[in-house]
Amino acid sequence: MGNVTSKTGANGNRPARAPLTRAIALVGPAGTGKTSLAEALLYASGAITRQGSVEAGTTVGDASPEARARRGSTEINLMHFDYLGDRFALVDSPGGTGFAADGLAALPSVDMAVVVIDPAPERAALAEPVLRRLDELGVPHAIFVNKIENARAHAVQDLIAELQPMSREPLVLRQIPIREDDRITGYVDLALERAYRYRPGRESERVAIPADLARREREDRARLLETLADFDDALLEALLMDEAPAPETVMADLAADTAGNKLVPVLLGSALADGGVHRLLKLLRHEAPRPEAAAARLGVEGGAALHVFKIANGGAMGRLALGRVLGGALGEGDELDVGGETARAGSLFFVQGEKTAKQQAAAFGDVVAVAKVDAARSGMVLPARGTHGAASLPVTYPARNAAIAITTRDRKDDVKLSTALHRLCEEDPALEWTQDETTHETLLRGINDDHLHVVLGRLQRRYGVAVDTRPPRIAYRESIRKAASQRGRHKKQSGGHGQYGDCVIEIRPLARGEGFRFEDRITGGAIPRQYIPAVEMGVRDAMAKGPLGFPVVDVAVTLTDGSFHSVDSSELAFRIAGRMAMAEALAAGTPYLLEPVCRVAVDTPAGTASKAGSVLSTRRGQILGLSQHPDWARWDRVEALLPEAGLHGLDAELRSLSQGLASFTAAFDHLAELGGKQADDVVRAQATLVTA
Repeated sequence: MGNVTSKTGANGNRPARAPLTRAIALVGPAGTGKTSLAEALLYASGAITRQGSVEAGTTVGDASPEARARRGSTEINLMHFDYLGDRFALVDSPGGTGFAADGLAALPSVDMAVVVIDPAPERAALAEPVLRRLDELGVPHAIFVNKIENARAHAVQDLIAELQPMSREPLVLRQIPIREDDRITGYVDLALERAYRYRPGRESERVAIPADLARREREDRARLLETLADFDDALLEALLMDEAPAPETVMADLAADTAGNKLVPVLLGSALADGGVHRLLKLLRHEAPRPEAAAARLGVEGGAALHVFKIANGGAMGRLALGRVLGGALGEGDELDVGGETARAGSLFFVQGEKTAKQQAAAFGDVVAVAKVDAARSGMVLPARGTHGAASLPVTYPARNAAIAITTRDRKDDVKLSTALHRLCEEDPALEWTQDETTHETLLRGINDDHLHVVLGRLQRRYGVAVDTRPPRIAYRESIRKAASQRGRHKKQSGGHGQYGDCVIEIRPLARGEGFRFEDRITGGAIPRQYIPAVEMGVRDAMAKGPLGFPVVDVAVTLTDGSFHSVDSSELAFRIAGRMAMAEALAAGTPYLLEPVCRVAVDTPAGTASKAGSVLSTRRGQILGLSQHPDWARWDRVEALLPEAGLHGLDAELRSLSQGLASFTAAFDHLAELGGKQADDVVRAQATLVTA
């Protein structure tokens, strides 16, 4: 976010208080023109005097260097505008696979979502994840078919046919396109029975309904009315009596049924050519529900609450909680319940792209940035004093299937790295970082490689931390095939007290997954009791790195004999003796390599499951089964056991065969023996790593 300004809004000025702000989310697949549509809405409403371009990097949204460089959204953008006396807040959500999760937390508190798609029926499946999510939340939504001027013949009908199985509610086509010379130049409004021609930069011009569309207009309007009649008995009776309903009846039913999430209107238009944008504005004005519905969805009663949907760090104002005020007004200094602790709201800011303006208070429905609520996290609902019933809705983020190991280029940046990663993960809950206890690596996990690439750019730009990256090491293990016995004796004399420790151990393999056992069978005081724990510690030391270079598992060790010196023996001496005995015993036990194997579930559109199975098989996967997706129609699930080494690059390969839709989850299942050339290569690489 940029610097604080005194005012913002249309032409740089925030207007006088309008009716309650309604929040609209722009969602949908990448490349469909959501940011361009946001820009068109701002321009059509008068919030800006010139419509910017994504390609030129002049839009109000997507102002970050990462978004400008990619010419695509990497995080949500907030914008505001007024239209005919009504106030609206736009939450423009990224559509790219690696970034779409950033908008998930905002959906529960918006009043309506506009799903932006392009007119290609073969790409309709890309909209299914967001349509399903909106259905789960019960958020009213409309579909805006963007870039309609380039649609081919019959594309709209085919698109609706593809989309309908993805939606619980009926899709209602509100417009049919007018085609002239292989280009769509306008539309017929089925509710108003009027035709309009697009005029770039201005509202569409009303024209006569083309004669060649009259029959189709009657048929499609009849379908529209039949859908409305499913929810209006009076309208149903009128249709049965062959009576034409009044236009105001049709519009009132559309408004009520859309706001009530009983149907999904489908509009056509072009953000770049200003086609259908004013019609979309009118739909938002008349058919988006009031903020009370969102408050009820989140259980906000009896007072104000802030639904936090994003944390922003690094701007001039420091840490900000972006969210929507529901149930009442919120002012600076008001007390909020943050996870059971009381926090006072700091300064409040109005946000317009990367610009911000301080404000004294936020009204019911406003979307604002709030300072000093440091314990707030994305997805939380923070009730003000006296508010009750508010409940945070859990947000399910996509699997973090991409991982890299990172190291600072300058060791002096190690402390800065930890702080920076913490803040980045606050901003982006789809991001995760951990310290791997086995490989001692700092691991950064994200949705895909593109996601991590952008995060690394932010890490260096915002926090000045440059890092080197590499694929994470696989947590290989080793075990033994046969029993062995070995004596370990540590004897050293260097003047004064010497060192003496002597022990005899027997080792044997255990069944997979049994771990480690240590048994003491010393008799006759061969080793004093106080030194036996030291022998076990030495054994464990040796198991941390076996003969092949990896931690040892599934081995039982029995201490059978030994000797000691009354003066020179010590815990250290017996620990060294135990380590020596174990190291030699492991080498004699015919060690072999184990690799982690994961249970993988791939969700992919029907028709691509066999290709997904082939991808898993080429990565040494064992296919366990193929079934229909338990929740989604026309999707399949492939389950398999796959070596962890096969996960690297799997996400990108699966998405390449499924229009970017396939995803997977993976969880450790068991360790399995790895032999042959593959094992030799792993051992050789480990030896090289150690000596490097």
